[in-house]
Amino acid sequence: MAEDCLFCKIAAKQIPAKFVREGERVVAFEDLNPVAPHHVLVIPREHLVSTLSIGPAQRAIAGELIEVAADIARERGFADNGYRLVFNTNRDAGMTVHHIHLHLLGGRRFGWPPG
Repeated sequence: MAEDCLFCKIAAKQIPAKFVREGERVVAFEDLNPVAPHHVLVIPREHLVSTLSIGPAQRAIAGELIEVAADIARERGFADNGYRLVFNTNRDAGMTVHHIHLHLLGGRRFGWPPG
């Protein structure tokens, strides 16, 4: 755990959040500033700064983040209509918390290109 990391503190329940899923390696919680009817952040408990931190040893956790997001989309009933998964990496992509996190967005139509 990185002591100054907001998401590490949320995963450790030092900061409250509305948890959607809690697993041994991954947690998911509602985004405080949702941009869709369903906006969930899926994060590893392990502090990984960004997608640039993914190497051979972290491939499984990256897959687990995606799997958890898909499970939540199915449980909430919007998987068949579609959803968006977003990893932002670093400043120009809009990353504000430097702990890898997957945005699960659903419940409305999305345009392309994004942003």
